[in-house]
Amino acid sequence: MNKQTPNSSQAWWKEAVIYQIYPASFLSTGSGSVPGWGDIKGVISKLDYLKHLGVDIVWLSPILKSPQADMGYDISDYKKIDPRYGTLEDVDELIAGLKKRGMKVLMDLVVNHTSDHHAWFLESRSSKDNPKRDWYHWQPPKHTEDGKRIPPNNWASLLGEANSAWTWDEETQQYYLSLFTPEQPDLNWENPEVRAAIHDVLKFWLDRGANGFREDVINMISKVPGYPDAEVTNEDAPFQPGYKLFCNGPKLHEYLHAMNREVISKYEAMTVGEMPFVKDEDEIIKCVGAGRQELNEIFMFDLVDIDNDSSGFRMTLKDFNGKDIKDIQSKFQRLMLDRDGWNSLFIENHDNARSVTRYTSSSDTTSRNLGAKLLALMQTTLAGTLFIYQGEELAMANVPADWPPSEYIDIESVNYWNKMSALYPNDEEKLAYARKVLLHKSRDHARTPVQWNAGPNAGFCAEGTKPWMRVNDDYKEWNAEAQRKFSDPEDLSVLQFWKRGMQQRMEHKDCFVYGDFELLDPEHESVFAYRRFGGGEAFVVVLNFSGEEVKWEVPAEAGVEKWVTGNYKGKPEKRTEGSILLRPWEGLLGTAKL
Repeated sequence: MNKQTPNSSQAWWKEAVIYQIYPASFLSTGSGSVPGWGDIKGVISKLDYLKHLGVDIVWLSPILKSPQADMGYDISDYKKIDPRYGTLEDVDELIAGLKKRGMKVLMDLVVNHTSDHHAWFLESRSSKDNPKRDWYHWQPPKHTEDGKRIPPNNWASLLGEANSAWTWDEETQQYYLSLFTPEQPDLNWENPEVRAAIHDVLKFWLDRGANGFREDVINMISKVPGYPDAEVTNEDAPFQPGYKLFCNGPKLHEYLHAMNREVISKYEAMTVGEMPFVKDEDEIIKCVGAGRQELNEIFMFDLVDIDNDSSGFRMTLKDFNGKDIKDIQSKFQRLMLDRDGWNSLFIENHDNARSVTRYTSSSDTTSRNLGAKLLALMQTTLAGTLFIYQGEELAMANVPADWPPSEYIDIESVNYWNKMSALYPNDEEKLAYARKVLLHKSRDHARTPVQWNAGPNAGFCAEGTKPWMRVNDDYKEWNAEAQRKFSDPEDLSVLQFWKRGMQQRMEHKDCFVYGDFELLDPEHESVFAYRRFGGGEAFVVVLNFSGEEVKWEVPAEAGVEKWVTGNYKGKPEKRTEGSILLRPWEGLLGTAKL
């Protein structure tokens, strides 16, 4: 297992650190049209902070014109900026500022669906014979035996599984497909005019200075023809998860390859595709294989779906342990190395709860500090392109348990709570479970304003201005300003620990970015340990995904020479062989023999 087989050719996008910004929650300067709402000028004001952290690429979640039914993922004009964020000139200034600092920008490409306010859809729904009618998925209703009108199939909405994925249009007496919300009608990629229009959008932003795209739910652009019913996995639910029929459909690779051939390949640009529900390894490699010319990499959801139950619905809970994390991470490390693909490394984004709460513990200051550093050590030592979500570098955590459901304002959270309240209005046990699901899984946790300092509104917006979303109560202790002031090199803040980890990653990129991976002690229930080797050096990483002390036998094949750093204060003083004691949430990094 000591062969040195670095991954295929090196590239700027492989070794980049990409920082995701959710603009509404990043920083409000008041330059947008909505007080208390993050704006582009706010991003510009923090470019030096990002450069100092070690960020190479900024990925902007949607800032395009939108009615904001789903926080900008319902776009009404692909070439205009929503005024709440600023102007097109602000974006030009942002791109120029990034370029000046040797940084790049990814735009969020949302082209599985548009807003129902988009001019294309307004034309499409105006009449059955409109030229743009088949730019979207329209179908006549079905009827029950007693004549009741029902949707064309049993697919459930992705942001409210109690609802149909189809929306009735009274004027034209047909349903249109809207997998997420009624305000987000799905585009019909079977229509070549739609594909040409999307290619034009890509060119517009690349010509303006974008360096690539994060492609939202891009594996949903090809649906199985005929819209067949989904398998019934929950007999009590009126609608069923239909992802096997609208994800990775028969023409997906044709569409992806055409985008690459016709547009992306003509620029020095990168692409990362969001691909929920895809499990088949052959299908994954078809998307990201080095010779496929489709996408550079994709987001695989196994880790962020780790606590979903077997129903297929996201707003559910299931227990997991360190071995589950280890199995997922090691599976994709080996898959991409063995089959010449490429990993995206992420454990947080705008659609998932905060990682320090979810995978470790944020119940007290000590656990939160150790857990966040444990995750940073893992992320900075695995192979692939590293993604960081805003606030992850500060150990931002989920909102407190005492926040009432009324504080959860994301559409998915609202739909879920309304469903559970309607179904079980007097069932305290069911409602307590629903509160627990919100506490663990709500997208709201990732969307609280970034905590810049201990001042009013955590420095997110001016004093006297109400933030669009409530600031987490812990901001006076957990904020960027406080973490930048830590002065003990033996006891770094989480922010400083991330910065050092990214520096080490680049100093040893032939090993950590491009090198090989060997899993150690695969059966241990809480310890995730592995060797990384390449570029003439080797390291061992040991991660205790447990809030308890664990005795661990260092495998002989680990070949540890010395422990060089960890997430506890001071240098690790542990044996390099035999039995060692791992403290709660402890992470170790050691040099190793080749």
